[in-house]
Amino acid sequence: MATFVLVHGAWQGGWCWARVAALLRRAGHDVFTPTLTGLGERAHLVSDETDLAMHIEDVLAVIACEELSDIVLCGHSYGGMVVTGVADRAHTLIRSLVYLDALVPGDGQAALDVLPADIAAGLRASAVDGKVAPDPAEAFSVNGSDCAWVDRRNVAQPLKTLEQPMQLVSGGAKKLMRTYIYATGWRPGLGQPSFERYQHQSGWTAISMPCGHYVMIDRPEDLVHMLTSAI
Repeated sequence: MATFVLVHGAWQGGWCWARVAALLRRAGHDVFTPTLTGLGERAHLVSDETDLAMHIEDVLAVIACEELSDIVLCGHSYGGMVVTGVADRAHTLIRSLVYLDALVPGDGQAALDVLPADIAAGLRASAVDGKVAPDPAEAFSVNGSDCAWVDRRNVAQPLKTLEQPMQLVSGGAKKLMRTYIYATGWRPGLGQPSFERYQHQSGWTAISMPCGHYVMIDRPEDLVHMLTSAI
């Protein structure tokens, strides 16, 4: 059995992992789905101080307080930024790192640096009072029957979380077994460059899946199979 820590992406909350978490727990695994500050059921805690560093601390605090080790750490979309920072600080507690159609930053890069320039510009331009409203679930090719549920749950993302550069110290993430899962069933298909980069790179396993960006909602059973393969 394994311990999974699943980190959601922008606009979401730990709620988005419900189907995957249930399947993993049914198989006997321990599963933690922290909600990052200012999002999900913690949206009321958002402030001008909510940034990427705070989100990294959110996950590190769960690992510390629950005394977790030998973790399969997975980040979806913006969550790739968060898990990279966590792995840099706590790589000795992590068994493997999974990027789920996620951003993979280098040192000094913010999420807006990793995203395509036109998307980054659009996010900046759309910000109101330091927050970026979520796009409709349909834009991410979420299953039609789930779109209304996702749209009800998603909340605005603090712009500072997307603007703050990653600060890597240990290079710990590079010491781990890493998996990249690319969702091919939506456009602009943010994972394609990373999938192509890591497909033949030592230390990486690159997988593609024909579904929308919210893989944990669209294809929970298939995702569980991929996550357990990372044990």
